[in-house]
Amino acid sequence: MFTVQFIKSAIERAIKTVAQALIAVIAASSFDWVTADPKAIVATAATAGALSLLTSIASEGIGPKASPSLVSDQHPVGPPV
Repeated sequence: MFTVQFIKSAIERAIKTVAQALIAVIAASSFDWVTADPKAIVATAATAGALSLLTSIASEGIGPKASPSLVSDQHPVGPPV
């Protein structure tokens, strides 16, 4: 389960999720730079990253072997349908 490739992929996904969550919170229309709570922003992003890691762990064994993905990354052979 915890191969080097799996860990690298899961961490990459979590980092992307943290960045996306930070951007989403900061870009929210109700975001106010004056009253913003940096701890809450970081906590929200960290929670999103933790959930991403947990999702990757839960997905192991469902998708491709040693991958945190639920879908195969292999392309089908033959002409497109």
